[in-house]
Amino acid sequence: MLFAIFLTAFKFKQLKIFDTSWINFCLTSSTMRRRIYVDTSVIGGYYDEEFEDATRKFFARIENNNFIVYMSEINETELVLAPQEVKEVKDKIPGDCLRFLEIDDEVDNLAQTYIKEKALGKASENDAYHIAVASVNRLDCLVSWNFKHIVNFDKIKMFHSINIRLGYPIIDIRSPLEFLSDDNDN
Repeated sequence: MLFAIFLTAFKFKQLKIFDTSWINFCLTSSTMRRRIYVDTSVIGGYYDEEFEDATRKFFARIENNNFIVYMSEINETELVLAPQEVKEVKDKIPGDCLRFLEIDDEVDNLAQTYIKEKALGKASENDAYHIAVASVNRLDCLVSWNFKHIVNFDKIKMFHSINIRLGYPIIDIRSPLEFLSDDNDN
């Protein structure tokens, strides 16, 4: 099916090389669940007064199997010091929806590049790893409540610039607020 779409696009010269929105549309159609990376701020948001309502609604969609949720050892490391109730939020993700990503040399190199090129400071190294693991694994979106270092327009432009230069895709970065309504809502 996708091959036919590519062939048709080339045949009618409708393919725009730098516009990947139609590819994203194909990959996130109603028959495919979006592949999202959830950083630790979203887990903690479940019991944070400011983010609790939206986070719980977002988790209701996760519990309904609307997404394939990815996490990494960075999440695990950050959760070590969290209160027990926050650690247990991860258990709300259905087992068949949860995937675990390893930090390998490629992820490490990209994270360190974000720091070296000052997209993030050394103190935000874990944030750099969250973004790098989602980028290297070409996930559909990274979801975070971290507006200072991750869900930040200027920072996102820097992440995109580095990713494109190094051959990685741009990474869609959103807060849980943008996932509260079903795709079929008007």
